[in-house]
Amino acid sequence: MELDDYKNKYAHGTSNGSRKDRKRKYRESDDEEYEHSDDSAELREQEARRVSSSIQQRSVFTPEECARIEEKIDEVVANGEAGLYREHTVDRAPLRNKYFFGEGYTYGAQLEKRGPGQERLYRKGEVDDIPGWVHELVIKPLVSNGVIPEGFVNSAVINDYQPGGCIVSHVDPLHIFARPIVSVSFFSDSALCFGCRFQFKPIRVSEPCFVLPVRRGSVTVLSGYAADEITHCIRPQDIKERRAVIILRKTRPDAPRLDSDSPLNSSLKERPTPLKAKRSHRKADPDAAHRPRVLEMDKEENRRPSLSRQHRHSLSSENYWRREQDYDEHRESSARKVKMSRH
Repeated sequence: MELDDYKNKYAHGTSNGSRKDRKRKYRESDDEEYEHSDDSAELREQEARRVSSSIQQRSVFTPEECARIEEKIDEVVANGEAGLYREHTVDRAPLRNKYFFGEGYTYGAQLEKRGPGQERLYRKGEVDDIPGWVHELVIKPLVSNGVIPEGFVNSAVINDYQPGGCIVSHVDPLHIFARPIVSVSFFSDSALCFGCRFQFKPIRVSEPCFVLPVRRGSVTVLSGYAADEITHCIRPQDIKERRAVIILRKTRPDAPRLDSDSPLNSSLKERPTPLKAKRSHRKADPDAAHRPRVLEMDKEENRRPSLSRQHRHSLSSENYWRREQDYDEHRESSARKVKMSRH
């Protein structure tokens, strides 16, 4: 689908194919489970088929090619710890570090006005260019294998997960990125889950509607339903060893960008010197994967796993997302407060 088609699709709140309006029930406590019935099971099977049909996956990189790329990823990590990158290239979180190249964007607690739909690209030049090795060792083989067209990628993000790391359920910002979303996995095997709901203190993840194994060296391409209509996440229990993923995307020409007057969260304006992340190639303790720390900025990305038509008639609906924020704030105020320092 062309870029303009995607723009028109979401401007008018429509989607391809027919979907029945429906509510899915999530676990709200240890004693409450999904409601099981023949109808709900059938709906879940239908949704799983929709997700599966809009994913392409190929094994492109050999173990030798993976090892070479992984050495380059280690160099990126070392450069980040040495402070050799621009301020917004490196984004640190417990058990997960992001490295933005080409284009980076704000989200979560980085903006005064928070919530999905508020993400903004950084000003030009505030993140480092895509490294030459990413073009040569990753993008070029994908172009030659027909996975992406030449010139498609202008944003490359490296997510480096430690054992027990995660990223909560989210949809890659529709107003920032064109489709498809392309990712390549390194260091170890893992899984990408769809339709989960995260709860915190302690962290818990509801049953996914679809689980996609992602192998080292595999390329995953999300488009259509899997990219736009349902959330995806990485669960902490699926990161048993260090894993890295390179996400390749194209930003929309009309994607909103921070300007000099855009308000960043005041707590981030004077950021202290980042601490060095602890690196580990060891396997996680069996229970460690269920005890990761999660930043407030990651909680902000948590959305409803399946976005029904009645809930997403306008993805930019301020009232809809305000209700979501009010609900989250109510839950947060009734829970024990935990202070987290953002590195």
